[in-house]
Amino acid sequence: MDIGWSGCRNARDLGGVRAVDGRRIRPGALLRSDSHERLTAATIRAVRSSGIGCMVDLRWRWECDQQPSPFASDAFYRHVPILNDVREYVPPPDTYAPMLDHNRQRIGGAFRTVAEAAPGGVVVHCQAGKDRTGVLVALLLRVAGVAPDAIANDYALTDGCSPQTMLNTLNHLDSHYGGAASYLVEAGVSAETLRAAHSRLLE
Repeated sequence: MDIGWSGCRNARDLGGVRAVDGRRIRPGALLRSDSHERLTAATIRAVRSSGIGCMVDLRWRWECDQQPSPFASDAFYRHVPILNDVREYVPPPDTYAPMLDHNRQRIGGAFRTVAEAAPGGVVVHCQAGKDRTGVLVALLLRVAGVAPDAIANDYALTDGCSPQTMLNTLNHLDSHYGGAASYLVEAGVSAETLRAAHSRLLE
């Protein structure tokens, strides 16, 4: 659901996405967006008063330096780059498999930041709110029990995104790592943290 953040082109609440057991992602629990340097002053005030527990900025440091977050000094802000400083691969157009393969420890750290956040909603964002955000949100939703098709359909709500790209990514996750939970455990995420993510996201 579009959350109407004036100045963001790609901001939405994952609330209502259904898991395979019939439960849904809790409204306000997980929000995704592009970067925030264009937010209006009124929107910034509204975000600050909305009860956000954590805002996870997945961008590289140089991106943050060039386009600082208006929330960088807020207690709920966390800068957690999801990609290594040097990219060792050429991103293909139809899968995020290399991102998963080459950045596992950083991805695990970002997942822990969301799962262990203070009470309240969590906002996950990168620059465009598409690639890095899409991968972390997919892992969170998969751990919460959301089916691949539903994850891919949410990903495709972002302009220019094909659901097949996310389906290819999730197929790689299953075939090479045995699924999201196994991938994250190998990245240093504990079973307790996986349970915490599951609990905080679902109604």
